[in-house]
Amino acid sequence: MEFGIAGVAAITVIAYAAGLLVHAGRINNKWIPVICGVAGIILGIVALATGMPDFPATDYLTAAAVGGASGLAATGMDQVFKQLTNK
Repeated sequence: MEFGIAGVAAITVIAYAAGLLVHAGRINNKWIPVICGVAGIILGIVALATGMPDFPATDYLTAAAVGGASGLAATGMDQVFKQLTNK
């Protein structure tokens, strides 16, 4: 199955889902960006290790950076939704 660059977007969506789970739980909301970032780092490393086609990294440090940025983008995506629905 070819994911291409969509795999990076998938990391963002999965990290966003992790943030939603944390928000629904008993963990303080201030930890949501950290959890999203760490989830992204882990997913980026997994994507490289599993040989995801067209993943934009060739080493583990770059994979962690791509994943971390994608995970932190989930926090920004959440804020966009909040700002657009805020009255």
